Amino acid sequence: MNRDPITLLKLGVICWAEWRQENAVASPDLSELNLQGFDLEGGDFSQVNFSKANLAEANLQTANLQAANLSLANLQAANLNRAVLLDANLVGANLKEAVLKQADLRNANLVGTSLRGTHLQEGELANANLVGADLLAANLRRANLSETNLESANLHAALLIEAYLYRVNFHKANLSKTHLNGAYLVRANLSQATLYGTDFRWSNLSQVNLQGADLAQANLRGANLRGANLENANLEGAILPDGTIHP
Repeated sequence: MNRDPITLLKLGVICWAEWRQENAVASPDLSELNLQGFDLEGGDFSQVNFSKANLAEANLQTANLQAANLSLANLQAANLNRAVLLDANLVGANLKEAVLKQADLRNANLVGTSLRGTHLQEGELANANLVGADLLAANLRRANLSETNLESANLHAALLIEAYLYRVNFHKANLSKTHLNGAYLVRANLSQATLYGTDFRWSNLSQVNLQGADLAQANLRGANLRGANLENANLEGAILPDGTIHP
């Protein structure tokens, strides 16, 4: 870069856009920079390298971060409302308490990412890789996670009310005390998942794999379990679809 990137970004996203237009740099390197609290709303940061950058509390609302490298970046409490993170690399990133309402995270790599308390309402996460991610108490109400991989992820006490979870892989995931009321889970894989005290009221669990899952104390009132595999599942104390309690 001919100009110091910090100075350039302080001048605003318009100056940044002009610089990108004048300089044919496919993947600008902003790795390890301290951009805490910067106002980057609406900026074009597609394919930018933000690896290990500090973007805590930054305003990235509606920003284009398609295919950006945000691995190990600090995005705690950042504003990413309606941001485009399609195909982005967020491996090991810190997104605790970040706001990503209606953000586009399709095909994003979020392996091992911290999303504790993150706001992802109505987010698009189809085909995202969230293996081992920490989503403790995250809000995913009405989010689309179709065919997302959440194997071994922590979703304890998360909100997935009315979420679209078609063919999601929850194998060995922790969904204890998770709220899944009204969620669409057709053909999801919940084998060996921890579902203790989970709220499945009026959810669609048809053709779901619950083999070996722990459903003790779960609430399945009104849930559709047609064609579900409950082999070796623990239903002790669970409220069944008809309202009766399993012994």
